[in-house]
Amino acid sequence: MEKLVLELEGLDCPNCAEKINQRVSKLVEVSESNLDFISKRLTILADSSTVLDDVKRIVGEIEPAVEVKPFVRNSNPQVHKSRTKEILEIAVSLVLFVLAFIFNTGVFNIVFSLLAFLVSGYGVIISAVRNLIKGEAFDETLLMTIASIGALCIGDVKEGAAVMIFFRVGELFQDIAVERSRKSITSLLSLKSETVNIRVGNEIKEIETEQVKIGDIMVVRVGERVAVDGIIVSGCTSFDSSALTGEAIPVEAQEGSEILSGSVNLTSVVEIRATKKYSDSTIAKILEMVENASEKKAKAEKFITKFARVYTPLVVAAAILVVLIPSIITGFSQFSTWLYRGLLFLVISCPCALVISVPLGFFAGIGAASRKGILIKGAKNIESLSKLKAVAFDKTGTLTEGKFKVTDIIPADDIDKDYILKICAYAESMSTHPIARSIVERYGKPVDSEVLSEIAEVAGRGVKAKINGHEVLCGTRKLLEQNSVKAEFKYDDSTCVYIAIDRRYSGAILLGDSVKSGSEKAVKTLQSKGISTTLLTGDKNQTAIKTAKELGIDNVCSELLPADKVSKIEELISGYDNGCVGFVGDGINDAPVIARADVGFAMGGLGSDIAIEAADVVLMNDDPISIPTSVSISKKTMRIVRENIVFAIGVKLLVMILGAIGLANMWVAVFADVGVSIIAVLNSLRAMIIKR
Repeated sequence: MEKLVLELEGLDCPNCAEKINQRVSKLVEVSESNLDFISKRLTILADSSTVLDDVKRIVGEIEPAVEVKPFVRNSNPQVHKSRTKEILEIAVSLVLFVLAFIFNTGVFNIVFSLLAFLVSGYGVIISAVRNLIKGEAFDETLLMTIASIGALCIGDVKEGAAVMIFFRVGELFQDIAVERSRKSITSLLSLKSETVNIRVGNEIKEIETEQVKIGDIMVVRVGERVAVDGIIVSGCTSFDSSALTGEAIPVEAQEGSEILSGSVNLTSVVEIRATKKYSDSTIAKILEMVENASEKKAKAEKFITKFARVYTPLVVAAAILVVLIPSIITGFSQFSTWLYRGLLFLVISCPCALVISVPLGFFAGIGAASRKGILIKGAKNIESLSKLKAVAFDKTGTLTEGKFKVTDIIPADDIDKDYILKICAYAESMSTHPIARSIVERYGKPVDSEVLSEIAEVAGRGVKAKINGHEVLCGTRKLLEQNSVKAEFKYDDSTCVYIAIDRRYSGAILLGDSVKSGSEKAVKTLQSKGISTTLLTGDKNQTAIKTAKELGIDNVCSELLPADKVSKIEELISGYDNGCVGFVGDGINDAPVIARADVGFAMGGLGSDIAIEAADVVLMNDDPISIPTSVSISKKTMRIVRENIVFAIGVKLLVMILGAIGLANMWVAVFADVGVSIIAVLNSLRAMIIKR
């Protein structure tokens, strides 16, 4: 089975897009098909080499002007097209229509009205005839043509012209609105560097981003984006990573700093050693997540797809009944009146407002989230986020920094606190363990290696060393007991280093994993939204309770293995039948529970690739406060989607009722079609507006 991604250049009709998708999905060789109207991208899973020819044939039959070509990611998407001819036709037809009003009666009135109709509608009529020949009975252009010609036939020449003119005007504004929305959303994807400068010996060579190999030295000048993830090997500067993390404050970086692709160099030239290929880099994963967002459709989108398939036939059937039933009952003397009212139904029979605005609303919400450094994988997950009732957190690296820091130094009664820190820092100076590094960092002074000898690490227990001839033990209770050191061991081994000098207990250094600055606010904000919080951690119970109390978390489950976390999440899920449960984690061991949760969150900066792959939502800034932000964005997006559905269906039904009883004319019907579409599209774009 092969995945084929195609771009349908020039696709402007949402109704036609749905027809193309339906026809392609029915091909024998196609197992799955998804056409995203917003990005004009058709993704199919097929097992035949001839499927491309079949797709081109289907597209040619429905939309001959649309070009089918392989999708190529473009860092600067161009969605603008010339509308000069279209605008000119509308302008000429409007002038002719005004002249028809000036010559309100007589031959000139009819002539100018007919000319206005033909100038504005000849393209629509040609398209309608072509689609009728191909069997597209419910095509929008055909229905609009029948409605306007019907108006001409019953003597409303000027109104028939008005219907066609304002249909064209509405379509123009609708296309412009959709095009601008595409520009607004696709601009979020303009993060990729097409080329990169590589140092080869003493020369600088420009190559394509996809050609960068691990180990290549990239020369990044001021104003340039980092092409692939890497580590600075020369120079220091500051980077703007707001497009990735949503954080506007520049990040200072020097030799040894890890830099994510997509970051912009702000102050000076640096050289960065590539640590990943482009396809594995942060920016490539972001682009892939956003571009594939439409493949995971929400229930609302699926409803609209099904609704659109039956809506037009039902309205056309209703139009026929409105014409025939009253005419049969009251006599055919009033046939023209009921024909006119039936024609109103045809004008509003296209479900474009829904077909465009609902997926556009979801896409805008996903785009808004990505600007805040939150990557939501598909509309389905926006819907789940909006129903979140409980969130469970991993602790280390999620709510805490995942870095040990010295919190207290407790010497024996006759020993100086600074001396204990110095002795321990010397003993730990050759170790790469995070606890050792944190002690050396707290000491903050150069270590005289000449006074050190016989350094040995005892796996899982600590370090033995000689300092100026004195034997020093730094580590767990078991290390000291093993060496016959007697003391009152009252601290937790996981957060304490015991020290003995010459087999005599000399003190303890306590360590802790500091809480992230946004963790407490994230927990409280979630709780204010009615979302309960739970801590699921493998840490000791005492440590877990302390962290939960500090942050105000509702429930605590400690000393859990990965399988235990999955069981706990399943318990939570079973307790919320009408809501969703989320889990936030960062490590490889969190991947199973992230995948099992209704909404899995992964830390994108520090998190493992496996956790990010399993997640439904990726937090690029590693900040827990992004969780309630994602909930707010999803709730707003769902509210806008529901508004569009209710507004579009409501207005169309109202106009149909008013038309059936004679209180609405063609002008109102045109508004119910294209006017509602424009308003719904503009309303969808509100999902992109985020309160700072």
